Amino acid sequence: MDAYTENPRTNVLSIVSLVTSILGLAVVPIILGHISLAQIRRTGEQGRVMAIIGLVLGYLTLLGYLIVIGIAVAVFVSRGMSGS
Repeated sequence: MDAYTENPRTNVLSIVSLVTSILGLAVVPIILGHISLAQIRRTGEQGRVMAIIGLVLGYLTLLGYLIVIGIAVAVFVSRGMSGS
Protein backbone atom coordinates (compact mmCIF):
# COMPACT_ATOMS: atom_id res chain seq x y z
CA MET A 1 0.00 0.00 0.00
CA ASP A 2 1.34 3.38 -1.02
CA ALA A 3 1.59 5.95 1.81
CA TYR A 4 1.44 8.81 -0.67
CA THR A 5 -1.97 9.63 -2.08
CA GLU A 6 -2.19 12.27 -4.74
CA ASN A 7 -4.58 15.16 -4.15
CA PRO A 8 -6.90 16.00 -7.01
CA ARG A 9 -5.62 18.83 -9.21
CA THR A 10 -7.16 22.26 -9.09
CA ASN A 11 -8.90 23.31 -12.27
CA VAL A 12 -6.86 26.05 -13.94
CA LEU A 13 -9.88 27.77 -15.48
CA SER A 14 -11.44 28.22 -12.04
CA ILE A 15 -8.29 30.04 -10.91
CA VAL A 16 -8.31 32.21 -14.04
CA SER A 17 -12.01 32.95 -13.54
CA LEU A 18 -11.37 34.12 -9.99
CA VAL A 19 -8.36 36.26 -10.95
CA THR A 20 -10.10 37.93 -13.90
CA SER A 21 -13.14 38.69 -11.77
CA ILE A 22 -10.91 40.35 -9.16
CA LEU A 23 -9.32 42.41 -11.94
CA GLY A 24 -12.77 43.80 -12.79
CA LEU A 25 -13.45 42.00 -16.02
CA ALA A 26 -17.05 40.92 -16.40
CA VAL A 27 -17.64 38.60 -19.35
CA VAL A 28 -14.40 36.59 -19.19
CA PRO A 29 -14.86 35.24 -15.64
CA ILE A 30 -18.50 34.39 -16.35
CA ILE A 31 -17.59 32.30 -19.39
CA LEU A 32 -14.57 30.67 -17.76
CA GLY A 33 -16.50 30.00 -14.55
CA HIS A 34 -19.21 28.07 -16.37
CA ILE A 35 -16.67 26.11 -18.40
CA SER A 36 -14.62 25.26 -15.32
CA LEU A 37 -17.68 24.07 -13.38
CA ALA A 38 -18.52 21.70 -16.23
CA GLN A 39 -14.93 20.43 -16.32
CA ILE A 40 -14.85 19.99 -12.53
CA ARG A 41 -18.09 18.03 -12.65
CA ARG A 42 -16.68 15.79 -15.39
CA THR A 43 -13.12 15.27 -14.08
CA GLY A 44 -13.50 15.55 -10.31
CA GLU A 45 -10.87 18.28 -10.03
CA GLN A 46 -10.86 20.80 -7.20
CA GLY A 47 -11.64 24.49 -7.59
CA ARG A 48 -15.44 24.54 -7.48
CA VAL A 49 -15.53 27.30 -4.85
CA MET A 50 -13.10 29.48 -6.83
CA ALA A 51 -15.20 29.04 -9.96
CA ILE A 52 -18.39 30.00 -8.12
CA ILE A 53 -16.74 33.07 -6.55
CA GLY A 54 -15.45 34.06 -10.00
CA LEU A 55 -18.95 33.69 -11.42
CA VAL A 56 -20.60 35.72 -8.66
CA LEU A 57 -18.03 38.52 -8.90
CA GLY A 58 -18.26 38.47 -12.70
CA TYR A 59 -22.06 38.79 -12.65
CA LEU A 60 -21.90 41.55 -10.01
CA THR A 61 -19.31 43.42 -12.07
CA LEU A 62 -21.44 43.08 -15.19
CA LEU A 63 -24.45 44.38 -13.28
CA GLY A 64 -22.40 47.33 -12.03
CA TYR A 65 -21.23 48.16 -15.54
CA LEU A 66 -24.80 47.99 -16.85
CA ILE A 67 -26.01 50.32 -14.10
CA VAL A 68 -23.23 52.82 -14.83
CA ILE A 69 -24.01 52.71 -18.56
CA GLY A 70 -27.72 53.15 -17.85
CA ILE A 71 -27.06 56.19 -15.65
CA ALA A 72 -24.72 57.69 -18.26
CA VAL A 73 -27.31 57.25 -21.00
CA ALA A 74 -30.02 58.77 -18.79
CA VAL A 75 -27.81 61.80 -18.03
CA PHE A 76 -26.92 62.35 -21.68
CA VAL A 77 -30.54 62.00 -22.79
CA SER A 78 -31.82 64.37 -20.10
CA ARG A 79 -29.15 66.98 -20.92
CA GLY A 80 -29.92 66.68 -24.61
CA MET A 81 -33.62 67.24 -24.03
CA SER A 82 -33.16 70.22 -21.70
CA GLY A 83 -30.92 72.00 -24.22
CA SER A 84 -27.98 72.54 -21.84
